[in-house]
Amino acid sequence: MSVSPTANRLRQRARPLTDAELASIPWLHGLEADARSRARETLMVSEAEPGDYICRVGRPATYWLGLIDGLLKMSNDDSRGPIMTFTGLAPGGWFGEGTALKREAYRYNVQALRRSRVAGLPIDTFHWLLDNSIAFNRFVMHQLNERLGQFIAAREIDRISDPDVRVARSLANLFHPGLFPGVGQVLRITQQELAYLVGLSRQRVNQALAHWERQGAIAVEYGGLRVLDLAALRRAGSDGPV
Repeated sequence: MSVSPTANRLRQRARPLTDAELASIPWLHGLEADARSRARETLMVSEAEPGDYICRVGRPATYWLGLIDGLLKMSNDDSRGPIMTFTGLAPGGWFGEGTALKREAYRYNVQALRRSRVAGLPIDTFHWLLDNSIAFNRFVMHQLNERLGQFIAAREIDRISDPDVRVARSLANLFHPGLFPGVGQVLRITQQELAYLVGLSRQRVNQALAHWERQGAIAVEYGGLRVLDLAALRRAGSDGPV
């Protein structure tokens, strides 16, 4: 199987992580000393430009991947019909553990929406850690459980017709503290990027953001959004009209 031009570019840009980048990886510091040393030696990071594919349907998984900085989207195979976005991927999030566990080809695309720094742990190191680190196993089990909840929530969002509720629930997913610990209270995202993730027009997303800002749930800042009431975003639509 040939290697895509994007994959070649990402590999050419790859470098070891800085100390600050290593410090941002949520699972690394809880590992046993030998496991942490093995992971640090093999972790790499690369810069993805907007539109670059980090994962492509049918390509074999060679790394377990994490987002240091930027914004990604996970979607279906666009060659077989309209694009369906499964989820957004925000800073601090690691993804593809199910594919890495099974050593299979990707069944989804992951694409950069903005310039992004993406870290990778070689799949052989991933499996070594599974075999030798209890702490790593616990993290991966927790990750799989949280991911299942995320995709159940995504299916619920797909069935919501109210645009304000769709935007609120989608934002709540991106501010998930377990899956995306690097976000904190501020997510760097434009209205157009959020529109791509939610499946609405930029104008309608703008109206929804204004609605939730009036409700005191978010604050729209230059280049991003600050969450003020995550619980309100999560329960949007369950309490009737807001």
